[in-house]
Amino acid sequence: MAPTTDNAGSTGDAGSARASLEALRAEIAKAVVGQDPAVTGLVVALLCRGHVLLEGVPGVAKTLLVRTLASALELNTKRVQFTPDLMPSDVTGSLVYDTRTAEFSFQPGPVFTNLLLADEINRTPPKTQSSLLEAMEEHQVTVDGTPRPLPEPFLVAATQNPVEYEGTYPLPEAQLDRFLLKLTIPLPSRQDEIDVLTRHAEGFNPRDLEAAGVRPVAGPADLETARAAVAKTAISPEITAYVVDICRATRESPSLTLGVSPRGATALLSTSRAWAWLTGRDYVIPDDVKALALPTLRHRVQLRPEAEMEGVTADAVINSILAHVPVPR
Repeated sequence: MAPTTDNAGSTGDAGSARASLEALRAEIAKAVVGQDPAVTGLVVALLCRGHVLLEGVPGVAKTLLVRTLASALELNTKRVQFTPDLMPSDVTGSLVYDTRTAEFSFQPGPVFTNLLLADEINRTPPKTQSSLLEAMEEHQVTVDGTPRPLPEPFLVAATQNPVEYEGTYPLPEAQLDRFLLKLTIPLPSRQDEIDVLTRHAEGFNPRDLEAAGVRPVAGPADLETARAAVAKTAISPEITAYVVDICRATRESPSLTLGVSPRGATALLSTSRAWAWLTGRDYVIPDDVKALALPTLRHRVQLRPEAEMEGVTADAVINSILAHVPVPR
């Protein structure tokens, strides 16, 4: 039976949105070299209405990546440098007394944007870290008892440095669990690093993305269309059981003191669905789950001290689980 005109139109819209989001890679590559997995992870997070923790040493273009993504998607972005003296109101905003009207008015903080770059989030105390929790979970900020909605779409991209732990405040497990994905930003390969230096030698200015040729190739409307299409991506009972089996296996692993929570299982199902849609399918297969398992689960597990001393990593444990959990046919 042929689809109706409305359905055909919506299918075409979804295909157009997918093509626009796929074009992001090429557009971002004009400014950022060799970070395709991170770009894909950020797009998956936007499709799932989630947030991302970016981990990498200084100087691997984490800030540039988020700024370029915002430019290519026609989204507003703001950056907050998290420091030990940063106050919650510096992030969310506060009430300011207006002497002319003799009244208090709300002054929005930097969280009122589409893409918030929370730079070095582990360098600020837990009180300020937790100021983002309501924004991340509820997409709103409550000041003086009044909830204030945040713009849509809204994504927090928080960065943390895997070295220099002195003077930092590690994110507690409950807050780590709020991040949909943890993406590791590696050092570039030799050829990628040569390309980076060649661009700078030719006059590339990371502060001037327009001069680098970065143009909007998608927008909020494309994201909304894509989100609606992702929500219709089919998930079979076998795939659901496969996700549950993977997450339950983390709770039984002798190398872990903390396994993946049901929220983590839900996150893995959501990211697998988004990845399936991005790759052009309207149904999820086991390979989609495997592709997103590491970035979705690595920050939701906690290693035993003796396992850490032996050099075991969270990624290695998850890969071992993926190798042993039966894959549905």
